[in-house]
Parts: sequence; C-alpha cells; structure tokens
Amino acid sequence: MMSHERCGKGATILVVEDDADIRDTMTLVLEGEGFKVETASDGREALDALGRGLRPAIILLDLMMPVMDGWELNDELKRQRDLATIPVVFVSALEPGTRRTASLEGAGFLRKPFELNALLDAVDRAMPDSATAGTPPG
Repeated sequence: MMSHERCGKGATILVVEDDADIRDTMTLVLEGEGFKVETASDGREALDALGRGLRPAIILLDLMMPVMDGWELNDELKRQRDLATIPVVFVSALEPGTRRTASLEGAGFLRKPFELNALLDAVDRAMPDSATAGTPPG
C-alpha cells in the first residue's frame, strides 16, 4: 500500500457511507495505513454511535444516503457542541461548489469516484494535529 508516514496514525476515522463496496474499500485502505475505522451505513447509524460516545478524529461523510443523509447529519453535528469540532470530509458524486454543495462547511470534499491516494490526502489534510485514538476512556 502507500508507504509514507501518515499524520494521525492510530486515530479513529468514522466512515459514513451507504454503498457497502465503497465503505469496505475505504475501511481496508485506511486500516492498511494504521487508522482505526468505525463505519455507519447512514446518518442515523452514525449519530447513534456518536451518541454512545464514539469520538473520531475525523468523519468521512457521504452526502446522499437513505434514512438520514449527509446534509442532515452535518446539521446535527453542528448543533451539538461536543460534536461540532470534529472535522468532516464530505464524499459525493456531486460536483463541489454547486448550489447544493456550496453551503457545506467542512474540512474537505472528496468527489466520487476517487483515487485511493486522493482519499488518503483528504484524510491527511483534515486530521487534527492532536489526533489520538478517538475512543472514550474506560
């Protein structure tokens, strides 16, 4: 896989993606780079995990999903003070900068389909300098 040192190695990344193949590929690549990966297939599942105390270093968030889409989840994250500071990288087939995506404020935008190096670069750019494993103590 990629051999250069990644920032935030060992940090937890939450992948929120309804397409199982994309979710599994992202998980495989990120785990191969030394990250811990938690997954959710929609925004509601992600919000439930966050409600149980999961605190990832970053969230990779698909925009178009059933149950609760990425826009709804992002709005909910911004309303909750303890979640609002988690960097979010949006992942979508939509063109960045269009009317639908222009209002999104996040740590990055990854357009599908994407190269694996683009995924890793987006993670590197979004990863906070102080990233830890991202799991609650105890």
